[in-house]
Amino acid sequence: MNRIKSWTSSRPAVMGLALLLGTAGIAIARAAQKLSTTNPPASLKLADPNEGPSKSSFAPILKTVLPSVVNISSSKVVHSRMQSSDEMPMDPFFRQFFGDDADGKFNIPKDRREKSLGSGVVVSPEGYVLTNNHVVDGATDVRVTLSDKREVQARIVGTDPKTDIAVLKINAPSLSPITIGDSSKVQVGDTALAIGDPFGVGQTVTKGIISATGRGNLGIEAYEDFLQTDAPINPGNSGGALVDDRGELIGINTAIITHGSGGSQGIGFAVPANLARQVMDQILKDGKVTRAFLGIMPQDVTPGIAKAFGEKQAQGVLVGDVTPNSPAQAAGLQRGDIILEVNGKPMSDSNQLRMTISMMQPGSEVKLKVVRHGNQNDMTVKLNGMPTEEANAKTEEGGADQALEGVEVANLTPQTAQQLNLPPTTTGVVVTEVNPSSPMADSGLRKGDVIQEVNHQPVKNVSEFQNAIRKEGKEPLLLVNRGGVTLFITA
Repeated sequence: MNRIKSWTSSRPAVMGLALLLGTAGIAIARAAQKLSTTNPPASLKLADPNEGPSKSSFAPILKTVLPSVVNISSSKVVHSRMQSSDEMPMDPFFRQFFGDDADGKFNIPKDRREKSLGSGVVVSPEGYVLTNNHVVDGATDVRVTLSDKREVQARIVGTDPKTDIAVLKINAPSLSPITIGDSSKVQVGDTALAIGDPFGVGQTVTKGIISATGRGNLGIEAYEDFLQTDAPINPGNSGGALVDDRGELIGINTAIITHGSGGSQGIGFAVPANLARQVMDQILKDGKVTRAFLGIMPQDVTPGIAKAFGEKQAQGVLVGDVTPNSPAQAAGLQRGDIILEVNGKPMSDSNQLRMTISMMQPGSEVKLKVVRHGNQNDMTVKLNGMPTEEANAKTEEGGADQALEGVEVANLTPQTAQQLNLPPTTTGVVVTEVNPSSPMADSGLRKGDVIQEVNHQPVKNVSEFQNAIRKEGKEPLLLVNRGGVTLFITA
């Protein structure tokens, strides 16, 4: 390392210079000596030692929160699908790593142990810990390391993959449970601190704000109502705490958008504390999560759909279909109804309706405010428990009509209907091609959809479909049957 050398005069050097210069030199030397003692090389402005800590510091909050955040290490045994060398060619590459047995054949290990690291939050003095399901999914061994470096065995009490929440139980004295806040009061712009223990390197804290609330339809989980934050959520922070400026838990860190970089892009998501607490309460009470079921295909009301239904505002949730023998059918809900409120709470989109209903208990009654043909009605529905998952739609190719720009259709035969998982008696025209650049592709129309109505008028064949499209214009409202479930689509 290079250092900059400094030069300073010494007393012998000064006096020597004075002897050479005579009386004038002595005066100059004395002045130089005085200057060197009164003006040091650098003047430092030091802080007052009596000053307190930073005025804007989060340190006092974090002192109470950090002991609640833990590191979670889990492992599981993964069974290899490659059972023997007979199933694979004897490649020298494999032999190099797996070796030969007595027969000269190489062996591939059948089992291997995978390990993962995540974070968690202690939420009760009894030792209950909230984390993500994906942190402990399939784990046979789970260990929790507390902030004071104690390592304890953890038991998985229960999990809910659909919201990515898991509840663990540890036995340890002197725990510091976090204070759980009310996430329904969180607003865009609120301060957010993301806390976790990524990679086992120790606790980390990042700061940002709440960027959005009620984020859904992201395809991350089955049920989504995320808080979005720009506070960096590092890989390994999954299951960690998202807290507000009071140090109260408002969310469980769950996911980030990376676009392949592997790091934070300022878009992170957390399961709201209220939802996590509801899931935990059900797990502790019943050992599992049971969701309520209404029995409709909900759709967002876009400006185009609102116009097609004669509504002035794009509000509420459209009923695209009603499941047979469901609570919705029993209560009298119909296809084309628009649900404005549930128990007096306005519904803004389909995801909000799904989340609201799913977190209710089966057997409970809900009051709906519904618009039908321009008239508002109040309805009461008694919810059932959630049935098995709906089947996915299949697609079918063929056809050759383009009365609707970018869309080709063909007559629906009983054979095609069966291939599309529909009853042979189903009527309509099947979509055989959708141009990706067409308006209908942007609206969500797919190949394999069966169009059954155009602007509420049934169509049974290509001819009726062509006439309806020509009559009704370029922006029709279509009733589409997709794998047995109907929904409305408009350009």
